[in-house]
Amino acid sequence: MPGTYYMPGVNLIHRGALKDVGIWAHNIGGTKGLVVASMGSYGENQGKMVSDVLVKDGIQSVVYAGAGPNPTDTMVMNGVELYKDQTCDFLVAIGGGSAMDCAKGIGLIVSNGGTIDQYEGVGKATNDLPPFITVNTTAGTGSEVTSVAVLTESKTHHKMTIVDWRLTADVSVNDPELMLSMPPSLTAATGMDALSHAIEAYVCTIATALTDSLAYEAITLVYRWLPVAFEHGDNIAAREGMCHAAFLAGLAFNNSGLGYVHALSHPLTGKYGLPHGVLNAILMPAVMRWNSVLVGTRMAQIAVAMGVGHPWRTDRENAEKAITAVEDMNRRLKMPSGLAAMGVKESDIPALAEAALEELAARTNPRQAASAEQIQRLYLDSM
Repeated sequence: MPGTYYMPGVNLIHRGALKDVGIWAHNIGGTKGLVVASMGSYGENQGKMVSDVLVKDGIQSVVYAGAGPNPTDTMVMNGVELYKDQTCDFLVAIGGGSAMDCAKGIGLIVSNGGTIDQYEGVGKATNDLPPFITVNTTAGTGSEVTSVAVLTESKTHHKMTIVDWRLTADVSVNDPELMLSMPPSLTAATGMDALSHAIEAYVCTIATALTDSLAYEAITLVYRWLPVAFEHGDNIAAREGMCHAAFLAGLAFNNSGLGYVHALSHPLTGKYGLPHGVLNAILMPAVMRWNSVLVGTRMAQIAVAMGVGHPWRTDRENAEKAITAVEDMNRRLKMPSGLAAMGVKESDIPALAEAALEELAARTNPRQAASAEQIQRLYLDSM
C-alpha cells in the first residue's frame, strides 16, 4: 500500500562492515546460523568468511553453498533440510540476489511449512521468518533490503515472485571491501540492475515522495560511480558510492513498485537462464520510450538526475536525453547489442509477452499495454 514503508531495522554501509555480523547475530538472538551462499568454491569461500566472523563472537554456523544464479524450489528445500538437520536458529545470506532470495525462501518454509509455490504472490505467509541477516557482495539487486524473492520452479522454469513484508531482513550489511574483487562484467550487470530499479521506481504508478527521493539520488549516484567502478574496480570510493546507490534503489522499488523492464526480464531469465541485470540494461531504452508518452516530465527529471537534462529543453527533449544516456552507458559498459545477441529467438516472443503480462511488476508500470502484441513490440525493439 502506498505510504506504508518496509525496510530492515538496521542497515550497515561502511568499509569493514562484515566484521560486525557477529555482534548483530547476538543482538537478534542467534546461536547457530545457516549461512546461505552461491554455488561452488566462490560461494563456499564467501560463506566461510561469514563463519569465521561468527565464530569469533562465539556463534556456530554451517555453510549452505547451494544458491544457483536463478535459485529454484529444489535449492530452497535442500537448504530447509540442512537448516533443520543442523538445528539452526537464524539465517545469514551472503552474495547477490540469488543467495538472498534462496535464503528468504528457506526462511519462509522453515517458519510457515509447505512448499515455496504456495507463497507466490503477495502476503501469503502467516509466521515471521527466523532472525535474518543479509550480507551483500554485489551493488545492484537491492535484495538485502527488499521484501521480495524471485524463485524458479524446477520442472516448469516458471519464475515465482513472492512479495511479503515478513521477508525483510532484520539487518542488512553493505561492505564495499567485499566488492573490490568483482569483475567488470558483474559490476556492469549489477550496476545497471540498480539503475533499472531506480528508474522504474521513479515512474511507477504508486511512487511517493519518499520513494522519489530515494530513486532520484540512486540515479545520480549510479551515473557518478558506476563507470568508475567498472573501469577501476579497486577504487574503494566508487564501490562505496555504488553500495549507497543500490541500497537506495532497493529501498525505493521495495516501497513503490517496478514496471515493464522487470516484467519482460523475468520470463527471459526463466526460459533462457540469462543474467537479470544485463537483460534489464538491454530492455530499459525501449520501455523508457514506451513510458515517456505518459510520464515525459518524470523522464525529464531522470535526465537531470543523470546530469544530461537542462531546463531550457522541453520535457520531451530531456526525456530522450535520458534514454540516450542509458544507451550510452550500455555501450560504455560493453553490454550486448540486444536480445538477439544473447540468444533470444524471435519465435519465442509471443509466449514471452503473454508471460510478461502476468508478472506482478507489470501492474505498476505507468503506461499499460492494451494487448500482448504491444509487449511483443517492446521485445522486438530490444532485439
